[in-house]
Amino acid sequence: MSRRQNRTRLVFDSSLRTLPEQDIRTILRAADPLIAIAGRAMLIKVLRGSRAQDVLKYGMDDNPCYGAYQGRTEAEVLAMVDWMILNDYLGLDFAGDLPLLFYTERGWSIEREIYANELIDGFDKLLAQAAPPYDMLYLKDRSRDMILLLLEILHERADPKYVPILEAWAQVDYAKVRKEIARVIGHVSAPAPASQSAATSSTPAATSPPVS
Repeated sequence: MSRRQNRTRLVFDSSLRTLPEQDIRTILRAADPLIAIAGRAMLIKVLRGSRAQDVLKYGMDDNPCYGAYQGRTEAEVLAMVDWMILNDYLGLDFAGDLPLLFYTERGWSIEREIYANELIDGFDKLLAQAAPPYDMLYLKDRSRDMILLLLEILHERADPKYVPILEAWAQVDYAKVRKEIARVIGHVSAPAPASQSAATSSTPAATSPPVS
């Protein structure tokens, strides 16, 4: 006969009625490296800038939102994290008897946009600090829908400065991603339509009557 696992009974702090948009984005970003490997306690430590051994051992102090709420109490940050769970931005799923964080659909739709723009900011730094060829292997095996969103943002920006980055990226990723990269490069590299002024300048100018 199998033993029934004793799962921790979770109690949530429901004292907060609302949370500002910036706090929602901060907590979602802080949660990213913790998804499916840690729970509320670790997220609170990261947000408060804890120097606990488990935080430092796993490099959680490199989290871009590490210490975002350094001046707040554990209870205050717990209430914010629990608000995120109760309002369907984050969830908890059990692995054995351990409740681990996951993104809900609502939360992931925000986090993927945050992360995509963060990666594009990284492209800007790479272009400013290094010359091609660029090593883009770090983008391989990232979340596919986040990568597609990133490429759509670049498509909308239509900035040709990213073409060397995109060309280097296309050399190392999978066929479906390469296809989307090629679409973006084609759009960015397409010649701009002739301006109205250029069109009108091609028509013969009216000649002045001869001076008698």
